[in-house]
Amino acid sequence: MSEYVLQAHQLSKYYKKHPALEVVDLSIRRGSIYGFIGQNGAGKSTFMRIAAGLSRPSSGRIELFGAGEGAKLVQARKRIGTTIETPALFPHMSAAENLEVFRLQQGIRDKTRIRQTLSLVGLAEAGNKTAGNFSLGMKQRLGLAVALLGNPELLILDEPTNGLDPVGVVELRELLLRLHRERNISILMSSHILSELHLLATDYGIIHNGRMLEQLTANELQAKCRQYLHIKVDSPETAVGIIQGEYGSSECVLDANGIIRLYEPFGRPGELSAKLFAAGLEVQQFMPEGDKLERYYTKLIGGADNGKSVAV
Repeated sequence: MSEYVLQAHQLSKYYKKHPALEVVDLSIRRGSIYGFIGQNGAGKSTFMRIAAGLSRPSSGRIELFGAGEGAKLVQARKRIGTTIETPALFPHMSAAENLEVFRLQQGIRDKTRIRQTLSLVGLAEAGNKTAGNFSLGMKQRLGLAVALLGNPELLILDEPTNGLDPVGVVELRELLLRLHRERNISILMSSHILSELHLLATDYGIIHNGRMLEQLTANELQAKCRQYLHIKVDSPETAVGIIQGEYGSSECVLDANGIIRLYEPFGRPGELSAKLFAAGLEVQQFMPEGDKLERYYTKLIGGADNGKSVAV
């Protein structure tokens, strides 16, 4: 049994002369939740379409469950479920009727799978309502139901939280975690809500302009997201001057909102707080924090940081 459910080897995709993907290597471990991060147009959907067999690469190859070509790859794709871009639904049919079409297409004999899957995604009461009258969030749920209908071992989900309200996002997160925990389903999912991915993913892939910039585990990301003291005072420039004069070994960042981030190594926060107070500063916020996924991602792709580095 392969350690990986999906691998890409030197994968490229060109539309005329425009590269959508350029020499992408990617590996998704069995049993992982892989957060695929990238801006619109970065290549996420293109990669997912190739993995699902909806598009052919210009060069390179995809492996699913260790199968990389011919009939074996076709057979391996029966073990995945996908929702890519807008779910392909029949608007004049009910949720149950939509699933019946896909049940027949996939050769699934067990008709009870329709009722079970609708219940699983929270659409048990909407089985007879036509999909054309669904909200965007309900359409997302029905698309997920289609992906789950065949009991897949790998889910490929392109922006599954689109159209969901905050409660729906939480419910979807809990559903995916339950599927991962109880059925050991591996998941590849993209999302613009990076904080949501941070609550789900065990692994990350960061893609930018069609190129993979980095793959890392959640533990590796945690190590890279440095801890710092978040400091807000009434005169941040004065506070930076005090830090600069007293502590020569730490890194300090003053952002455009007047927030000071004092990075490790820094082992005397109480002493610093007392010095700021003694200097007559009003200390409004003083707490340990850490770089979030959003900030790490922005730094990696070369985006504008909100602040300026101050060497102290």
